[in-house]
Amino acid sequence: MPFASATISSDPIAQRFAALRKRGGKALVVYITAGHPDRARSVALLRGIADAGADVIEIGVPFSDPLADGPVIQASSQRALEVGMTFDGALELVRESAVDVPLVLFSYLNPIVAAGPDAFARAAAAGISGLLVTDLPVGGDPELETLIGKSPLAFIRIVAPTTPTPRMAEIARHGSGFVYLISRLGVTGMRNEIASGLADTIARLRSATSLPVCVGFGISGPAQAAEVARLADGVVVGSAVVRAAETSVDAAVALVRSLRAAIDAG
Repeated sequence: MPFASATISSDPIAQRFAALRKRGGKALVVYITAGHPDRARSVALLRGIADAGADVIEIGVPFSDPLADGPVIQASSQRALEVGMTFDGALELVRESAVDVPLVLFSYLNPIVAAGPDAFARAAAAGISGLLVTDLPVGGDPELETLIGKSPLAFIRIVAPTTPTPRMAEIARHGSGFVYLISRLGVTGMRNEIASGLADTIARLRSATSLPVCVGFGISGPAQAAEVARLADGVVVGSAVVRAAETSVDAAVALVRSLRAAIDAG
């Protein structure tokens, strides 16, 4: 049974993609780690990235064992944990920032389970529109998946480049908002070029779902973002923004502006 929980009329993520589609635009999805570089700058970063043109912002809940993440995001997660950032702390950041951009809570399974059975309702009340759980594959925990699917949150699912097309269709049926396509195998991190075969992988995924396709993992600069945007419905950039934020909020915001400009220029 598909777990999609929101209609286009009520889901801010679906509304954003519908608006982009109407004008021929492509989405810029930006990842940050809640509590990195610190709490105050996380709020400034959220506001700055929204103003710089992000269509969707993924807010990472820091976790002690982020196995799918590369060194940049691993280090940001550790730093956030050291300053006391938690699941509910991330929600507090969202409330304080009050940004007018769809927000996706990006988390591993453990923090979600630890947050309790009303975690999804608390997240929605704080202003979160979607949820992505990196280590919860379709069928991995049917009971929890059903709870998420019945929540007010769009359930963003992940597809790998090696996923067979029938499995792509199954994953997408059990999600909503958009599908996050990993551009390459391995952990998150910056790369110098996009993965070979990406166009074919996107084409396979498009044949399996009508949901927007957003591509992430390894996109580090404007030229790559523009190249991927010509193929997909959206581009996800994480490690490059997190690394820039270590320099300053202004540096991260400037990077997002440059990504936005490159994507819009085509």
